[in-house]
Amino acid sequence: MVTNESNGAPHIMSAYEDELEQLNNLVLEMGGRAEIQLSGAIRAMARRDSESAENLIAADREIDQIEERINDLAVRTLALRQPMAGDMRIIVSVIKIAGDLERFGDYAKNIAKRTLVVNQSPPIRATSSIPRMAELVQRMLDSVLKAFVTRDATMAEAIWAQDAEVDESYNSLFRELLTYMMEDPRNISAATHLLFVAKNIERMGDLETNVAETIHFVARGERMEQERPKRDVTSTTDVPLTDPNA
Repeated sequence: MVTNESNGAPHIMSAYEDELEQLNNLVLEMGGRAEIQLSGAIRAMARRDSESAENLIAADREIDQIEERINDLAVRTLALRQPMAGDMRIIVSVIKIAGDLERFGDYAKNIAKRTLVVNQSPPIRATSSIPRMAELVQRMLDSVLKAFVTRDATMAEAIWAQDAEVDESYNSLFRELLTYMMEDPRNISAATHLLFVAKNIERMGDLETNVAETIHFVARGERMEQERPKRDVTSTTDVPLTDPNA
């Protein structure tokens, strides 16, 4: 067993490395569950499956519990191991990434909640456009988790740039839904809920961008200098998009 006698106390490196590995594994588990929540919420919405939506709402607690485990372990590791700069960055970044993934899960839960309401109205065509947007965000999540494992700053930068594509998809869907509202006032209620669903997916892309920035910082020890890509132009309209469930 390798020890480090710095600061007058034995530092058991194998135990310390186990803790860092456990933090990494918990982040991956959390990310995997968040991915399942998103795909499940979109599938429940597409199939108008209220029972699955209710199960997904309840399952969000599992993601919250993993975040709590990450925070507890990270704080304990910081207190007991007194990591140096590089490891300090990793541990602090894990806490930040866990927070973003927890919020990601919240947005998936919000989609499931909206599904319960949308299912009470006749289906509208825009429902088929949302899964395409969600698929892009899901691919980004898969990539950002891989970048986290490999500490790949170049991959993180590529994911970071993809957020502009998510925004463009959202802008297109926003216009589509507004058109349905104008064509038939009976679509207004369902289309409004779908607008919130689309906004939740767009915000998921923002969270993935946050994680990509954090990975870049861990890998290179510096923050990204480029301006964050943001092409959501819907704020120029007069339609309110404040989701009370967010």
